[in-house]
Amino acid sequence: MDKKRETGKYDALKLERQLCFPLYAASRKVIGLYHPYLSALDLTYTQYITLMVLWQEGSESVKELGRRLYLDSGTLTPLLKSMEKKGLIVKKRSEKDERSVIVAPSESGMALRERALGIPEKVGNCLGIDGEEALALRSLLYGIIGAEQEK
Repeated sequence: MDKKRETGKYDALKLERQLCFPLYAASRKVIGLYHPYLSALDLTYTQYITLMVLWQEGSESVKELGRRLYLDSGTLTPLLKSMEKKGLIVKKRSEKDERSVIVAPSESGMALRERALGIPEKVGNCLGIDGEEALALRSLLYGIIGAEQEK
């Protein structure tokens, strides 16, 4: 088979032509940058982003947490169980709808907020892009996932 003709036919399947691969690789790299800072707090990245929502909102339903974090219940349920066991969150049934579970940060979960305060800046400094580029990239990424940006 003629290698040149074959190459042209399959150009769309080259790894370097894919959007998904640099997104995947960049995501892994950025999450990896968080690791030393989160390890010091005994948090995983997913626990950290869960706490970020709870620090912002005070409390949230399990369903809304899943929606905001793009996590399905198969991922979210064991995550919340682990966080509750570590004493980071408290769960209770909603007074309005008994079927709904509300999650809130515990006192120790709230105490981590102060210790986590410098993490975004430290990670941001490792990315090699300036503030304007970071804002543009965030905007593009939120456009891809179809979510409104948090202001």
